Amino acid sequence: MKCPYCSGDESKVVDSRPADDGERIRRRRECLSCQKRFTTYEAVETIPVMVLKKDGSIEAFYRDKLLNSMLRACEKRQVSLSEVEKAVDEIEMSLQNSMEREIPTTYIGELAMEKLKSIDEPAYIRFASVYRQFKDINSFMDELRLLLEKNSKN
Repeated sequence: MKCPYCSGDESKVVDSRPADDGERIRRRRECLSCQKRFTTYEAVETIPVMVLKKDGSIEAFYRDKLLNSMLRACEKRQVSLSEVEKAVDEIEMSLQNSMEREIPTTYIGELAMEKLKSIDEPAYIRFASVYRQFKDINSFMDELRLLLEKNSKN
């Protein structure tokens, strides 16, 4: 870290403590050349995940948007908020850890349906009906049949 007083390149950390609710670290440093002290802040650099929408437009990933759509699917079901938040956390972590910076909505939707299927099957069907935009009762029934076949194999 370059000293703001003498532009020396060498310094030592005298004190370190969390700042901004743990989002950053405040470091008190001492320049090894001029012995003056200065403060620096360290933060994790995050690259935003961008979502490639079906119409070709791109927007930032909004965790709350995913959470709200999954909660809507779980309305009036015996599903706790913490279960849904945990699923969204896992999806968000998966997106952050992927090497892709532009992720199609189709991939995010599939991840959400996979999580909902393990949490609550009716919520999964609700989410799928909106996400996959079932055109008629037959496409809805096809999805139910697939779910029933998979359950009978397990």
